[in-house]
Amino acid sequence: MKAMTPAQKLREVLAGPGLEVMPGCFDALSAKLVADAGFKVAFMSGFAVSAARLGLPDTGLISFAEMLDSLRNCLSGAGRIPLIGDGDTGYGNALNVQRTVVEYARAGAAGVMIEDQVSPKKCGHTRGKQVIRRDEARMKIRAAVDARRDADILILARTDARAVLGFDEAIDRCRDLETEGADIIFLEAPENELEMRRFCQAMRKPCMANMVPGGKTPILAPQELQSIGYKLAVYPVVLMSSAIAAMQAALATLLPESNKAFPPSILFTELQQVVGFPDYWERESRYKTND
Repeated sequence: MKAMTPAQKLREVLAGPGLEVMPGCFDALSAKLVADAGFKVAFMSGFAVSAARLGLPDTGLISFAEMLDSLRNCLSGAGRIPLIGDGDTGYGNALNVQRTVVEYARAGAAGVMIEDQVSPKKCGHTRGKQVIRRDEARMKIRAAVDARRDADILILARTDARAVLGFDEAIDRCRDLETEGADIIFLEAPENELEMRRFCQAMRKPCMANMVPGGKTPILAPQELQSIGYKLAVYPVVLMSSAIAAMQAALATLLPESNKAFPPSILFTELQQVVGFPDYWERESRYKTND
């Protein structure tokens, strides 16, 4: 029996009942943790990749090549679960978008997110965003869908128009994205529950919510998001935020002037389990020679 492609696995997830939570990953280890925890789908967050790889903000400073390389790393950790990669603005015009779609598919991504911000883009919950013209945004998604004909990958289309042009314009753009054939629709940063509900009611395709604590969108429980009509809920920076807090706490205890106890952490034996030493040793034993 032929194995399912990543895109087929994602379609199966979307066809299933209920809401699916997507933790955001940024490297092989974080993606592995998502898969090991039992989640059905993961999301490579551009914000988290920019922070982890460059130590810089998500303001369009990271390149296509760096994101593609990070995508490959995330995919190696995610294993068999489908992963959606943040493709930002597509890194150029409509033809750049097509290359992004094809290369993300070739790397093994199940889906790619393309947005309508002016380049260099900004994180969706920060200030200073601008969006391209509505007709240009539409052509970018048309180009992505056309590229999908030769690449088995789903198109997650995003608009940031809510913060710049208002909610009604954002909904109109979402309808454009549906018309052009996007598989999943993402209206970034609705500002209240009513807007979230109106968005889902206006769409025919699966909708994604973005849960960013301290961001512009209310943080709702998964059950509430499901009742509103969302199919996917991405938590793009939860792992990154948790890792930063834990590392800062650990570093504080190592300072010479610190009187703090070393913070709780997993033991080295557990760390070996997480990164896969037992499996490595088992496989290594198959090829040992008699000395």
